[in-house]
Amino acid sequence: MLDRRSFLLGSVATLALAPAVRAQAAVARSATVRGPGAPIEIVDDVFGVPHIRARTIADAFFGQGYVVARDRLFQIDLSHRRELGRLAEAFGAGFARHDATARLFHYRGDIDAELRRVPDEMLDCARAYVAGINARIDEVAADRSLLPLEYAILGIAPLRWDVRDLVLARGASIDNADDEVRRAQLAALGLLDLDAIIAPLRPSWTMKVPEGLDVAAVSEADLGMLQLGGLPFSAETPVADPAAGPAERANAGSNAWTVAPSRTVTGRPILANDPHLGIGGFGPRHVVHLSAPGLDVIGGGSPGLPGIMQGHTDRFAFGRTNFHIDQLDLFVLELHPEDPERYRHDGGWKRFDRVEVAIPVKGGAARNVTLRYAEQGPVVSHDPARRRATAVAAIAMQPGASGAFAMIAINLAKDWKSLRKAFRFHPSPTNFHYADVDGNTGWQVIGFMPVRKRGEGLLPVPGDGRYDWTGMRDFASLPSEYNPAKGWFASANQNNLPADWPRDRIPAFSFRDPYRYERIVDVLSRQDRHTLADSVALHHDTLSTPARELLALLPDGPSAAARPAADMLRGWDARIDANSGAAALYQILWRDLGSRMLAAIVPERAKALVTDIAPSVLLGLLVRPDGRLGADPQAARDAMLDAALVSAWASARSLLGPDPARWRWSTLHQVRIQHPLSRIPAIAAAFPAIEGAGSGGDSYTVMARWLGSGPGWRVGGGASYLQVIDVGAWDNSLMLNLPGQSNDPRSRHYGDQYASWVAGEMRPMLFSRAAVDANAAGRTTLRP
Repeated sequence: MLDRRSFLLGSVATLALAPAVRAQAAVARSATVRGPGAPIEIVDDVFGVPHIRARTIADAFFGQGYVVARDRLFQIDLSHRRELGRLAEAFGAGFARHDATARLFHYRGDIDAELRRVPDEMLDCARAYVAGINARIDEVAADRSLLPLEYAILGIAPLRWDVRDLVLARGASIDNADDEVRRAQLAALGLLDLDAIIAPLRPSWTMKVPEGLDVAAVSEADLGMLQLGGLPFSAETPVADPAAGPAERANAGSNAWTVAPSRTVTGRPILANDPHLGIGGFGPRHVVHLSAPGLDVIGGGSPGLPGIMQGHTDRFAFGRTNFHIDQLDLFVLELHPEDPERYRHDGGWKRFDRVEVAIPVKGGAARNVTLRYAEQGPVVSHDPARRRATAVAAIAMQPGASGAFAMIAINLAKDWKSLRKAFRFHPSPTNFHYADVDGNTGWQVIGFMPVRKRGEGLLPVPGDGRYDWTGMRDFASLPSEYNPAKGWFASANQNNLPADWPRDRIPAFSFRDPYRYERIVDVLSRQDRHTLADSVALHHDTLSTPARELLALLPDGPSAAARPAADMLRGWDARIDANSGAAALYQILWRDLGSRMLAAIVPERAKALVTDIAPSVLLGLLVRPDGRLGADPQAARDAMLDAALVSAWASARSLLGPDPARWRWSTLHQVRIQHPLSRIPAIAAAFPAIEGAGSGGDSYTVMARWLGSGPGWRVGGGASYLQVIDVGAWDNSLMLNLPGQSNDPRSRHYGDQYASWVAGEMRPMLFSRAAVDANAAGRTTLRP
């Protein structure tokens, strides 16, 4: 049985809520804006979701741009500045290197040709979205009382947008380049096999050092401009992006499941999805409803990107989880001994393409920077003294791979057939889930995959031409399923390649441990008739497979010092619940065991490289100890477990107090949302942190709430947006969006979903005109 307390907020809750709302008159306002072809009505419901009613599809996207700028202007503006390489002009010289890296990853091809690839209807929507953002910027410029508070504090103004910027900025990302460097460094020590401790390859694969690669010469310096870190908003207080740290990259994923009508109580499909992203700063989703003749779509969008990423139209529901495609390779280039502007390639010497840029700097002279490009792509490191440079090939830099129009294409689709045409515009690796009003369900892997001359992208490769990319494959060469006989399917970032998948077309080897997926399978396969409440409960399921496996290893005769911990855990149900003291003890024990195992099995010369251990590896060694633990592996394992139990008990007493009955995992696993620039005192004062509660869950429960980077226990990421869609009976659908729709502390929606999210109490996802009007809190008319 699934263990949740209160989560039933379906259509009954909507009806119960409506009378109280109808007693209040919706606040009405009107604004004159440049851009739309006709008046646009925006109805904000009581949950802060704007429902945009337009006369044309393009005007609906104008409305989306307007409302995301209304609710999240500084968030999208800061991201836009970062991607365009225009931070230093607002914040000073400390940001010039960030700007240089961003500009290095600007598209270098013909932007007009890129725009011509996009069908006119889609391009019109993108232009309208940008115009909507600019219309709100014009509005706040005319009435500065509407400006988000950050602008007065920082002394800046928002940038205006241009549709060409969506194609230009491709995003600088380290992706898996640091993994490639680490493997090369381990290979230089003769210890490449130790990489499997950190990241076991899935599917299984035997790594080989690429021919011609001098692994002894590979170092972190080869990552060059990819090693940026946080934004330095003062010399003393660099500000990190909570969604870009190592913990985020290690855990980023999602859950999704789709249940066919034959397996539901209602006879309608159910589609559930909860994207896992960083938690602690700006919310990564903004919920909006776009409607116009030929368009009716609602769900969570990514602020600054046109369209809806997860949600439903009036015909089908859709969700997404990360698939895995290795879309970036690091190339090592040999520089000419007499001319460092040339590099060896295809049997000769080629000259770098050089671009000289002047980066404007607030309060100082422009910073002149030379950007270089090799045959493979941007040059991230250039070291003439060592006759060495490194370049990256990245899918994002290829023609047709901007991804800016992908959500528009998906939102405009009408069915599975037209979606498959839309997938051509979607470069990022994704498991796409689908369910329609006719009862059909589908799963398609989408994304672009590089075609390599040689190799599989696991280590850096020589840049002399032998390992270059020769093209790309799209979704048509990736797996899919339509109306599966079992009546359901799920994805949770596990290896879901078919067993007979060709070995020469494996897209990546970085699939996650399958614990979340296996739990979802266990639940769905035992339910003959699935309900919305079942999906809500599964979203918040805290049963831990690693914990259950560890409990089976508890010693029957622990030492006296270890007995209190062993006894407490032995009576535990392996659920990482917020109010569980045993869950807190288990988390402390798990971290302690990982440290002890690494200390035992990693040679001293590799300890700086092997700093993490995969859960499946840790559990495997505890279940089947081998010679890496010494002459008597089982005795060493038992001693390790006993010592870890003793240490964990002492740590729990130190962290949680002397009375185990008062221990709670939530005491440690706090959920704190703060402005990403909150280390600036004026920002911290203006934007109070949203905090006060703790959460259950961890990295391996379906209710994913992983730890942040560092030694603490705070929630660092997980499912901040959740949806459960009743396909066809749309008003029964449910959602949550942490912490709320608005980033403005003056808004009632600044953190109004925090308590509901912590409690797992989902809110109605209002869709029909009647339901929205009955729960309207405000109305805005945008007049041309």
